[in-house]
Amino acid sequence: MPSVTAVIPARNEADILPGCLPTLLAQRYQGRLRVIVVDDDSADGTAKIAAELGAAGEHEVTVVNARPTPPGWAGKVWAMSEGAQAADSEYLLFTDADIAYAPGTLDRLVRASTAGEFAIVSQMALLRTANRPEKLMIPAFVYFFAQLYPFARVDRPRSRTAAAAGGCMLVRADALDAAGGLAQIRGARIDDVAVGQLLKRAGGRCWLGLTTDVRSMRPYNRLADIWNMVARSAYTQLNYSLAMTAVAVTSLAWLYVLPPVAAIAGLALLASGADPATAGWLAGAGLAGWLLMAVSYIPILRLYRLSPLRGPSLPFIAAMYAAMTADSARRHLRGRGGEWKGRTIPPADG
Repeated sequence: MPSVTAVIPARNEADILPGCLPTLLAQRYQGRLRVIVVDDDSADGTAKIAAELGAAGEHEVTVVNARPTPPGWAGKVWAMSEGAQAADSEYLLFTDADIAYAPGTLDRLVRASTAGEFAIVSQMALLRTANRPEKLMIPAFVYFFAQLYPFARVDRPRSRTAAAAGGCMLVRADALDAAGGLAQIRGARIDDVAVGQLLKRAGGRCWLGLTTDVRSMRPYNRLADIWNMVARSAYTQLNYSLAMTAVAVTSLAWLYVLPPVAAIAGLALLASGADPATAGWLAGAGLAGWLLMAVSYIPILRLYRLSPLRGPSLPFIAAMYAAMTADSARRHLRGRGGEWKGRTIPPADG
């Protein structure tokens, strides 16, 4: 089996590493597996915890202290690059400190990559849904991501759509080198999508899918935590463009909020004795649109083992995401965009 180096950028992750890193170290991989934890200027003993966990694991663990981030580099991409430079394997597994792996996952990832000759195989981690805010908002996050980057198009070689999920990206080292390396995306604030786009532009095959074998253990105990997670990156995803932000917010309102509003308005008009033809058409069209979106949401709800009866709540959730997107633009314009663990990331140059 090909050799693999797992690269884990970690900034102040001492609390979550003990629940995640051991699952990677316990992988019964038939080839050589090495783990590099890149300590990204942590202040909580992340490096010490990683070293202790590594000493008790079944695979080699190296802790690398990231050098100061050079001008023009995003912090996480620089940490990924520091780890990649210390690697000496055929594959790089870029993964996050909060990711836990089911037994046999790495073996399956590598076999899928070699069989399909993929430059990158990425699986979107199953995010945590242990409390009410997470159950309400997190499945919709995955749903909207899949709308923005349809997985079938990402997997299609002739399609220009490219993306990846940063929690789990298995990359062929030679394909990354041929594409120019991580320096080509050094300013990227959304590193996973940028990696997928880099490799696909270079002619590499990409695969992106959903899984229950890779899980994020990061908690979002309050609605405010989820709000901050989305607001941190939404404006970046929209290329720091107010026009694109306006289009995104308007599109969410038009596609997801308008149908239930139309349905309620039509039913209200019918109840008030208005023209039955006009009111009935309005109510029928609104209800049909509402039903269709609720049905389209069911596969994601099933993935998260949540009731399909949550489907009709999608318009309300979409309105919340529209508000988060608008707030993301506001934060960036006030110089507070991209704030994460005490670090505020400025927009990329150009």
